[in-house]
Amino acid sequence: MQVIRALDGCPRPAAGTAVTIGAYDGVHLGHQAVIAEVRRMAAARDGGPLETAVVTFDRHPAMVVRPESAPLLLTDLDQKLELLEAAGVDHTLVIHFDEARAHEDAEDFVREVLVDCLAARLVVVGEDFHFGRERKGDVALLERMGADLGFDVDGLDLVGIDAQPAATDEERVSSTAIRRALRAGALDAANRMLGRQHEVRGLVSHGDHRGRELGYPTANVAVPGDILLPADGIYAGWFVRADGQAHQAAISLGRRPTFYEQAHASLLEAHLLDFEGDLYGEHVRVCFARRLRGEVKFDSVDALVAQIARDCDDARAALTAG
Repeated sequence: MQVIRALDGCPRPAAGTAVTIGAYDGVHLGHQAVIAEVRRMAAARDGGPLETAVVTFDRHPAMVVRPESAPLLLTDLDQKLELLEAAGVDHTLVIHFDEARAHEDAEDFVREVLVDCLAARLVVVGEDFHFGRERKGDVALLERMGADLGFDVDGLDLVGIDAQPAATDEERVSSTAIRRALRAGALDAANRMLGRQHEVRGLVSHGDHRGRELGYPTANVAVPGDILLPADGIYAGWFVRADGQAHQAAISLGRRPTFYEQAHASLLEAHLLDFEGDLYGEHVRVCFARRLRGEVKFDSVDALVAQIARDCDDARAALTAG
């Protein structure tokens, strides 16, 4: 996949492109269904196949347009690009989204990005897609401009878990629905909509070494503040090191109420099963496979240690069972 980070690096393929546009946060099953349709339509194009392209942004547009209510992200930009490449896209254009871009007229965006940069012959978006200043761009505008500028438009219904059109809004797969599920502790539902395990990335940093004192050393993973963590609790998951090695892990996410009356933020700690070694300073990935239980305040350290042992057994059983 070619990643284009500036408009002066546009490929403008001679045969043209089939393009889809969006934040693509999470590259979930709904996004994957759109990309699959783009690829199908590009391959079946009369006159020869088109190349495929995704237009996305270097940050969520809401971070500029309405920063006070901007959502936390399901994926950082690097992971989003990896997932788009895995989906089989030929080109991804990453638009720098700032105040100037937020105030750009939808018509100017179409000409500059879709036509001049990507030589679009087909534009595929969700039926409720909006873009441009004051969100005035929509499927109808694209259709009007496409008739003059030489591209067709297909507005797709949003899909459900089975990749078929969703009957109700509640059944639709969306980044918003996934965020809602993660915050509620409904990890299984979130992972089903994602089509994979929810993953966060961060740097292993030093903590208070309390886990080592309890006999269960943990890797404290500092995750960027704009990334969404699931609800506090204990999880079974995978800890993937910088070299790609994946280890089974019992994951604690929370504020450690047994030791602290108040904590300003949740801490992500992973105890790697059957592992000894130094992980400090590594950039790692933590994948959440199964929620085991909520966070609990214990009456004693001994009671906590006994529960940690059970959590490790439960994590191993869940991960071994798949």
